[in-house]
Amino acid sequence: MNQPVNADVVSSHVTVRDGTRIGYNLYGRKENAVRVVLVHSLAMDRRFWTPVVERLMPRASVLAIDARGHGASDKPAGPYTVSLFARDVYDVMHALDFRHALIAGASMGGCVALEFAATYAEAIAAGLIDTTAWYGETAPQDWDLRATKAEAGGLPPLVEFQTTRWFSDAFRAARPDVVQQCVDTFLRNDIAAFAATGRMLGAFDGRALMRDVTVPACVIVGEEDYAATPAMARALHAGIAGSTFTEIPAARHLTPLETPDIVARELHTLLDRAGCAK
Repeated sequence: MNQPVNADVVSSHVTVRDGTRIGYNLYGRKENAVRVVLVHSLAMDRRFWTPVVERLMPRASVLAIDARGHGASDKPAGPYTVSLFARDVYDVMHALDFRHALIAGASMGGCVALEFAATYAEAIAAGLIDTTAWYGETAPQDWDLRATKAEAGGLPPLVEFQTTRWFSDAFRAARPDVVQQCVDTFLRNDIAAFAATGRMLGAFDGRALMRDVTVPACVIVGEEDYAATPAMARALHAGIAGSTFTEIPAARHLTPLETPDIVARELHTLLDRAGCAK
């Protein structure tokens, strides 16, 4: 999860319309006509995307942001909404003149990408990875319970629960370095922001957004993902006309880290479908 080797990268902040500072990395030249915007999963940060960025460059310039409440971005008090997070992405893109891009997100970031693609004309394609339009009837209570546990006992007691959801047993055994980097990032989170973001996901219902996604889209899910399940991903695919569906064998919830070759391949194919240069 370090910077891609030999990457031309700018790391800075944009102050969005409500005064919140959003951190970002811009890899490559923003003048590149092939552009990708990436939004990470809950409790991660922009470095989450490093393996995928390496596989998208030099074809694309890539903007990876720290969602509000995460990483180097400000952590204002909640409540948060997915539409607010999507608006932050819009504001950063406009501030940098980085418009008309493929928007992709993982898990939480996939909810943001769905909202963005359904709302803003700046999206030329949507990559929806390890995500869902709706976490189900019990989601508000489920996510509130996790948030309450963090508020009461901190983040360390949640680590084992998180790591077994993030990665397959085989990957955890083979790549303890990646697992530890994710754990370290997870433990650096601001507890109030983590709780507000969890409750945001519990409240999110993007089912009505799916019909408004008219750009090329791909839906990607790990076969063993039980955080945002293959059934949820199939519902997302079914609700977005013309979308493609990829289920990755033996992978769990953080496929951009567990199977970056497959995720990057699908994003390259999505760029092709959007008419971007090779």
